Amino acid sequence: MKLATFTESGQTRIGVVVGEQVIDLSKAAPSLPTDMLSFLEAGDAAMKTAAEAQSKGGDALALNAVTLEAPILNPGKILAIGLNYKDHVEESGMEMPKFQMWFNKQRNCVAGPYEGVNLPKASTDYLDYEGELCYIIGKRAKHVPRDQAHKVIAGYFVGDDVSVRDWQIRVQTMQIGKSFDTHGPIGPWIVTPDEVGDPHNLGIRTFVNGEKRQDSNTKHLIFDCYDQIEHLTQAFTLDPGDIIFTGTSSGVGGAMKPPSFLKEGDVVRVEIEKLGHIENKIVPEKAETIIG
Repeated sequence: MKLATFTESGQTRIGVVVGEQVIDLSKAAPSLPTDMLSFLEAGDAAMKTAAEAQSKGGDALALNAVTLEAPILNPGKILAIGLNYKDHVEESGMEMPKFQMWFNKQRNCVAGPYEGVNLPKASTDYLDYEGELCYIIGKRAKHVPRDQAHKVIAGYFVGDDVSVRDWQIRVQTMQIGKSFDTHGPIGPWIVTPDEVGDPHNLGIRTFVNGEKRQDSNTKHLIFDCYDQIEHLTQAFTLDPGDIIFTGTSSGVGGAMKPPSFLKEGDVVRVEIEKLGHIENKIVPEKAETIIG
């Protein structure tokens, strides 16, 4: 299944994408929650009900008549792994990691698959892209061995770990430079594992204004999705709705010679085989003071 969050007639809910339509689960399966986090927390029974609604058809809307939102609007933890493709390690001038290197992205960074991405007022010259495979946790997980890690993944989607490089390199944690508002566009939907097959053999490409910048395959991950889950769950529990960014390949703007950072008006497209694509335009941040 392709599970989506969409807005139509001023109401946001979830559905199943089939071809050029989306089955509105609020009508096709009214017993289900209408937001993705609650749906994932409802477990296998909710997945089964959604699959049954898909097989019956009906209660469908045209995709071009709705707005696709980030697949999950209120995720739990957002975790991202650094230096996880050999060619990206080499272009960064770093040593091959002996251990998995993790950082947090704050959940305010989440943006929709076709939403504008802010060129932040605090840094207008060092905005960069990182096309990545992402997945979402569907079951509570702790001390999960690698051979069972696939059981806790609800599905996969496309992501861009947008990075403000000057803020990123100021401190070792990288968290702030990776967490600006809108700097985690994801989507266009969650594709369940049965439709993906092997997540470690998917072509992934990133384009800026139509120019191909990144071209790789998830088979080149140093630590793959299952390694990641085994490692993380030794330390803490993963919960339904947690998002994992799996790392980026070579070709980021900051490593080009000369560097080529994003500017206002640029369009970044990330596409992954079997998952679809996201496409986001760089727009100036509305730097207004908000209190309360």
